[in-house]
Amino acid sequence: MDHNLFLYNTLSRTKEKFEPIHANLVGMYVCGPTVYSDVHLGNCRTFISFDLIFRYLRHLGYKVRYVRNITDAGHLEGDRDEGDDKFAKKAKLEQLEPMEIVQKYTIGFHDVLRLFNTLPPSIEPTATGHISEQIEMIEQIIDNGYAYETNGTVYFDVEKYVQQYDYTVLTNRKLEDMLNNTRELSGQDEKKGRLDFALWIKAKPETIMRWPAPWSVGFPGWHIECSAMSRKYLGDQFDIHGGGMDLAATHHTNEIAQSEACNHTAPAKYWMHTNMLTVNGARMSKSAGNGFLPGELFTGNHPLLNRGYSPMAVRFFMLQAHYRSTLDFSNEALDAADKGYKRLMSAMGLLDKLKVSNGADSFNLAEIRHKCYAAMDDDFNSPVLIAELFEIVRVINSIYDGKAKVSEEGLEKLKIFMKEFVEDILGLRNDQASGTDDIDDVISLVIKLRNEAKANKDFVTSDRIRDELNAIGIQLKDSKEGTLWNKI
Repeated sequence: MDHNLFLYNTLSRTKEKFEPIHANLVGMYVCGPTVYSDVHLGNCRTFISFDLIFRYLRHLGYKVRYVRNITDAGHLEGDRDEGDDKFAKKAKLEQLEPMEIVQKYTIGFHDVLRLFNTLPPSIEPTATGHISEQIEMIEQIIDNGYAYETNGTVYFDVEKYVQQYDYTVLTNRKLEDMLNNTRELSGQDEKKGRLDFALWIKAKPETIMRWPAPWSVGFPGWHIECSAMSRKYLGDQFDIHGGGMDLAATHHTNEIAQSEACNHTAPAKYWMHTNMLTVNGARMSKSAGNGFLPGELFTGNHPLLNRGYSPMAVRFFMLQAHYRSTLDFSNEALDAADKGYKRLMSAMGLLDKLKVSNGADSFNLAEIRHKCYAAMDDDFNSPVLIAELFEIVRVINSIYDGKAKVSEEGLEKLKIFMKEFVEDILGLRNDQASGTDDIDDVISLVIKLRNEAKANKDFVTSDRIRDELNAIGIQLKDSKEGTLWNKI
C-alpha cells in the first residue's frame, strides 16, 4: 500500500497512521442496530460513515472483513441492567412474538440502508444466533476471576478488573467521577460494586426470550454479544472497532473490559466514533420531538420539514460533514445539499456528451486526483473530497460549453476518475434517473416542437418552451450538433 492513511483513534485521542495487524487484511467491527423499532437517522449516519470507510479501504486494495451485528436480544431499557427487555416490551405492546418484532425491523433496517446505497457487511451476525459463544466467554471471564454469580445472574467485577487494567482507557474519565455519578447500591442489590454490569441475567417467569446456561435459564447482557461476535469472526485482536460516539462511555468501555478479562488483550487497535445529529442546532432526540425517521425525511411528512429529499441527496448531505463533526439538519442545509447533489449528478450525465479536442487538456487531473486522495487519507475527510470534486464539475461544464478542452485520453481518464470517487468511494448514484428513458423520449418530442417553432420564426413559443423547461430544472443548450439537454 503506497497510501499514508491516517485515522483518528478515540483510544489515543490523536490521528494515527493506519497499519493493519495483518498486511493487506483489515478486520472491522461496527455495532449494528437494536431492532425493536425503526432505524433512526443517527444510526444511518454511523452506517453511511462506515460504508464510506469500508469502500475506501477496499478501493486502496485491502481485503476487508466488515462485521456489523444485529442486536435482537438482551438489551434492557437501562444501560445499568434495569428495566424490561426492549423486545419483550414492544412485543407485548403489539401482541406479537419478540422474533416477529426482530424480523419486521431487521427488514426495515435493510430496506433503508439499501436506499442509502450502503454495501452489505461481510458478516451480519445476530445476538440470538451466538448465545453459546457468549456463554463460553462468560465462563472464561469467571475462570479468570473477573466475574461472579449471584442468584443465577452473572456480573462483571469492575473493582477486580481495575486492579490490573484501565477501565476508562477509551473515554479518559476519572473512575472516582464515574463512581460518584452512579447511585449507591441498595440493600437488595445483587451487585458487589456500583459499576459492575451484567454478563448474564436470570429470566423472570414471564420472560419469553430465554436460554439455558450454567447459572440459570436467562439471557445475555447487552455488552457481551459484541465481545463474543467480534472475537469469533475477527479474532482476539482486530483493526477497527466503530460505532456512534454515544456507545463509547458504556457499551464500548464494557466491551474492552470483557475482552481484556477474557483474552488478556485489548480487542481493537483503532476505535472510531461518529458524532451526533442536531436539528436547527438542538440535539436530535425522540424526547425533544425533533427527531425524524428516514422515511419522513424522504417524503417530507414531518412538521419540521418543508419537503422531502431523495435518499441520495440525504447521503450526499451527510457526507458533506466530516464523520467526527456534528451534523445539523435544517431545511436550508438540506436544500443546499440537494442542489449540490444535483449539480454533481448533472456533471456525471454530461460526461458522455463531451466533445473531444486535439491537443492538451485544459486541466490537470493528476493534481486533482492527488488532492482527492489526500483528503481521504486524512481521516476520511469527505467534505474536502467533495469540494475537490466540484472543481472537476466546473471543468466538465466548461468543456461542455466549449470554454475548455479535453483530449480523447483525458476524457477516458476523467470518466474513470469520476466513477471511482463519486460512485465507488462516496457511494453516490443518480436516483433522479428513474424513468430516464421516458424522460428522454418526452424531452426529444419537446425539443422537436421547439425546433419547428424556431423554423417557423415563432421565437415567442421557442423561448417559452426553453424558459419553462428551465423552470422545472431542465436546461437546453443549442449547439452545432443540435439541441442538448441536462438536469440542473
